[in-house]
Formats: sequence, structure tokens, C-alpha cells
Amino acid sequence: MIEQDTIGKGTWIDKLASELLEREKKLGRNTDLLRVESGLGASGIPHIGSLGDAVRAYGVKLALENLGYKSKLITYSDDLDGLRKIPEGMQEFGLEEHIAKPVSLIPDPYGCHDSYGMHMSSILLDGLDKVGIKYEFRRAVDTYKQGLLKDQIHTILQNSVRIGDKISELVGQEKYQKYLPYFPVCSECNRLYTAESTEYIADEKKVKYRCHDTEIGSKIIKGCGHEGEADITKDLGKLAWKVEFAARWSAFDIRFEAYGKDIMDSVKVNDWVSDEILKYPHPHHVKYEMFLDKGGKKISKSLGNVITAQKWLEFGSPKSILLLLYKRITGARELGFEDIPSLMNEYNELENIYFGKIKVDNQAKLTKLKGLFEYVNLLNPPKQSSIHVNYRLLIELTKIFKENRNERVMKKLIDYGVIKNPESEIEKLIDIAGNFADEFNEQEKTQVDIDESVKKALKILVDALGSEKEPEDIQNTIYQIAKSNEVQPKDFFKILYQIILGTSRGPKIGPFISDIGRKEVAKTLSAYT
Repeated sequence: MIEQDTIGKGTWIDKLASELLEREKKLGRNTDLLRVESGLGASGIPHIGSLGDAVRAYGVKLALENLGYKSKLITYSDDLDGLRKIPEGMQEFGLEEHIAKPVSLIPDPYGCHDSYGMHMSSILLDGLDKVGIKYEFRRAVDTYKQGLLKDQIHTILQNSVRIGDKISELVGQEKYQKYLPYFPVCSECNRLYTAESTEYIADEKKVKYRCHDTEIGSKIIKGCGHEGEADITKDLGKLAWKVEFAARWSAFDIRFEAYGKDIMDSVKVNDWVSDEILKYPHPHHVKYEMFLDKGGKKISKSLGNVITAQKWLEFGSPKSILLLLYKRITGARELGFEDIPSLMNEYNELENIYFGKIKVDNQAKLTKLKGLFEYVNLLNPPKQSSIHVNYRLLIELTKIFKENRNERVMKKLIDYGVIKNPESEIEKLIDIAGNFADEFNEQEKTQVDIDESVKKALKILVDALGSEKEPEDIQNTIYQIAKSNEVQPKDFFKILYQIILGTSRGPKIGPFISDIGRKEVAKTLSAYT
């Protein structure tokens, strides 16, 4: 068997960067600066999936730099997009009158930014800042006002018949055989999607349009009836999504952009427009699956089931977000705040592998895991391992100690021999674990393989812990229950740690059970009997 050379750090990110470079060389394009792009939605509260688009693109940027090339991430806010529906939880702000208007022309309901669109974009940018992503921010409203896409718009509108036919052929949408793929902002009512263009006067670079009733999300939005002309070089308007990505790629010289499968049709059309109409080879892509909530629904701004970076960081570290996003890119994943404890512990395990504290015999796997650790640290890994405390242990301890929490939990950690001295690093972990304990009562059930003899031993232990009479020595009681049921005590202790803490080891189990409460532990164990 021929051994394959490792690309970069051995991760999917390096593979993508390598594929991109190979394609660029075949195309014969200049590789002095390779720009990667991520789109930022500005129509609702941005969730962790939106953040993931930019974080992953930044990973490709880092991989390109690691391979010796200059790269830059452009984050593009589509803040000329029209507001199609009011996001869940924002009904109180009276946004109904602004439906179909560009979000950059809608006042910020919170009063702290120049528009609704900029407010939403700023939440995502703040999330990127908090996890350490570096980017160049661009806004649609400025891009169009400055005429940065005017040449691309002109070429697209000159070829609108051909494009309309191709859209119909590729995705079955016939709308653009009737209208141009460009929406001016109506000069009378400031709405976008009601103003549909019917004719392009190429020598004047103007579109003729009429503002009429249109259906948006099964609702009819009234047009004002205005008929007018809009200059594509001066007046505010925007290209339809089916062609706008292509215009941006060409104007900004974008070489990579990932996309979610929900916009697959748009990307298919944009690739063709970029290649055939604008004569700009479309960027290298990777398609990713969407994050789903624990009920299996897509995480969505309009549904209101969003998990924001800011909320995540109340309970988990920036590294836990980066680990979530860099572990893999393919496959749909259900996501909830209950995933945070396992991600926090997984990062510690990854760090132990990186510093050789955990041995991995498979060299290819070791390279990949060490590479993942480096990307989670944005290719600036620590020089030495940090202090590790099991996150689930912290959650259990913070449930017990509500007052003087930091001091009392820290003392317990020292008593257990988990740490030697109080550390500011541990204080921060106690704070976020405490937030988690205060917000969520139930933890996700840990999957543990147990046979009938272990189940029987667990049931006896549940009865012993749940009885009114407290065992004098819980540690010894557990040991005796294991032995009398032909279960190896060390295996039984390991299973208890897995159930209670999601790990195979921890502080001495008897005193720990006494600390967190016999009946509380009995309730947790009973789910496995």
C-alpha cells in the first residue's frame, strides 16, 4: 500500500485549500492574493450556522497561508436584501410597515446602529471578533452606492434573455423570463421586491420598472403603482440572488466560497453566470449541511430557534465553538446548548493528544487530530498545556454551591486533588459552568454500553443511595455491590464516571456522590437501570 503524503495539517481544511490551489494553477490565474468570501445575512438574528460560514472560510484562508500563499477573508453583509418576514420574537417593534424594504433602509428597532441591517450584521461581527476571526467587512449598501458592481450589472442585464432561459432550464424558475434579474428600490415607497424591472436601456444604463403587488412568503405585499426609471450606476437597487453572487465574485476576485445546501440552486445558476456571462471562473466551493435544532428543524432566524455565538459563550469557551465548526463540514448535525459540556471536554482531550499526554497509535489519525487542534487555535497553538477540569464536574459542583460559588467550588477541586492551587483560568470556567447549571436543569443522557449484570448492580446502588438510611461508606458500598454482582469494581467505577461526568475518570466517587447528593445521583443512575 502506497502511503499518501499529508497535505498541510492533514485536515479537511487543508484538502480544500489544496484543491483550490490546484484549480487556480489549471486556470492560470494570478495567486498573489487569494480572497475567500463569506456572506452575512442581515435580515434576522444571526445564528451559529451563519457564524460557521465565516469561520470555515477563515480556516481555508489559514490553510492557504500555511501553504505559503497570501489570503484574505471578505465578510459581505447583504444589507440591501429586503425584509421578507418578521423574525420570531420581534413582532413588538412594528416592522410590518417595512416588509419588502431593504434592511439597510429600515431604522434599527434597538436604536444603536444606523439601520436594522447593520444591527443584525454587528451581532455576527461581534461573534467573529469574540472567537478571534480576522476579516475585511463589506456592506451591500456601500458596494452598490459606490458602483463597484456596475460593470457586472450592465453585462448581466444585456444578457438577461439568455440568463432568464438558463434559470428556467437549470432550476425551473420562469420569473426571470418575464422580468430582469435586477430590483431597483422604488423611488416612491422604498420597497425592493415590489419594483420589478421590465426593460433595460443599455446606452443610458437605466432600467424601467413598475411597483406592483407581489407575493412574499405566501403574503401579498402591496406595490404603490409607481412607474419609473432607475440608473444602475447611481440609484439604489440590487441584483437578484440568482446572479448577484456571480457579480460579487467577479468584482472582488473571489477564489473560494462555501455554501449551505439551502441555496444550492442559486449557486448552480451563479456559477454558470460567472463562467459564461461574466467570463470569470467561479470560485472553488464546498457544500455544507445545515445545523438542525434538537427537534430536527433547521436553525433559522425566522423560526426563532437561533443559537447565537453570544449566548453560546455564556456557557462555553470560544474554542468550543471553533471545535464544533472545524471538526467536520459534511453531514447534518443536531445542535443545542446541551452539546457544550462534551465539546469543552473534547477540547481538553484534543490538547492532551497534541502535547503527547494521550497516545494515538495511528499516525494519520494523530496528524489529523493535532492539525484540528491547531486550527481550533487558529494556527497559533499554545506552547504548553492548560489546566484541565472536567466541565461536567464543574456543572455538578456549581449546582451545589450557589453562594460564594467560585471560592467553594475551587476549594472542592483542591480537596479532590483535581487542581493544586486556585487559578484565574479555572475561575472563568466555574463562571460559565455556573451559568450552564443555572440555565439548564437537565443534561443530555450520556450513551454508555452496559450489560445485564451492570444494570442489576446499578439498580441495587440506586436503591442504596435513594434509601432514607445513608450508607456509612459510599465508596465501599459501590465496591461491594460490584463484587457481589460479578462486575469488576474498576469497570463499575468507570461506568459511574461515564454516567455522571461523561468521562472515564474523576474525583474519588464516594465523597463526590456525597457532595452532589445521594438522591440526585440515584435519579441520574435510574435512567440506566
